[in-house]
Amino acid sequence: MPSTSRRKFIMTILCASISGLTPFLGSQVFGYKGRKDSDSEPGYLKLHNRGELKRRGETLWKLMESCELCPRMCGVNRLEGERGFCQANAQLEVSSFHPHFGEERPLVGNGGSGTVFLTNCGLRCVFCINWGVSQEGEGSSKNTEDLSRMMLRLQEMGCPNINFVTPTHYAPHMVLAVDKAAAKGLRVPLVYNTCGWERVKILKILDGIIDIYLPDFKYSDGRKAARYSSGADTYVEDTQDAILEMHGQVGVAKPAKDGLMHRGLMIRHLVMPNNAAGTKGVIQWIAKHLPKDTYLNLMSQYRPMYRAFNYPEISRRITRKEYADAVRWAKGAGLTNLDIQGYFFGI
Repeated sequence: MPSTSRRKFIMTILCASISGLTPFLGSQVFGYKGRKDSDSEPGYLKLHNRGELKRRGETLWKLMESCELCPRMCGVNRLEGERGFCQANAQLEVSSFHPHFGEERPLVGNGGSGTVFLTNCGLRCVFCINWGVSQEGEGSSKNTEDLSRMMLRLQEMGCPNINFVTPTHYAPHMVLAVDKAAAKGLRVPLVYNTCGWERVKILKILDGIIDIYLPDFKYSDGRKAARYSSGADTYVEDTQDAILEMHGQVGVAKPAKDGLMHRGLMIRHLVMPNNAAGTKGVIQWIAKHLPKDTYLNLMSQYRPMYRAFNYPEISRRITRKEYADAVRWAKGAGLTNLDIQGYFFGI
């Protein structure tokens, strides 16, 4: 097995390759300096100025006493050092932070999305491509001051946003760190990059703080969610409710004149072999319950990782037909704001 540093390097190059983007080099990192006009200021700045941002962070922090931050609501006392199902306690753990060029193009710009990879995860999928971080705890202990400095450094490097990957179990730390960073000049939008399995109660606390929601919508069948995501049989209903709340907060995601996304809901769906994700059902729900121009990234890069080989039906890559079917279903449902990774299959 490769070392931690080698694995992170491989993952960065892989993600850049997947998106068809050139890996970052030299001065490209410094290509974006942030928007200056006050009309585009992220909402968290107003909350910070009123002291509301800190109050919300403290509210979230108290929820770790009998933890109910994610839908598992395992009830452990993280403040006393107990670790939840996600394997996190109250100690913030961060795997890495850097400009990331493997995200959606409107998030990348010239400087790369300012990505912070948070350690551990409450969903724990058997096919996770980033399993070393999400399930084996790769990372190091940090505090909210450290996290605020990471954000400011990413902004300084030219990243057009701060992208929190798997933030659910560290929502209190995230909000308190944003409050500290806002006091020191943070001005770029915040991306909440999540598996989609969220509690509406928590999302309501994040209302006005998050500018861009980037949820996965992994499954349309709770039985598949339970099979591949550690018994998460409520995934479908919880994620549907969460996505509706996200849309109500930030609306449809459309790039601004500068080509960058500053606000909105961006949904990801990973097409899996043998229709293991129930792709057509995901698409039909989006088309029925959200505007037809909702941003949907149909992701074609599934490959078996971690424990996927223990499940024969997901132990291979997808075929050209499987991805083409997903595109056809999305277009047939009337969805118009599609991110199609067709260059893999000539679509």
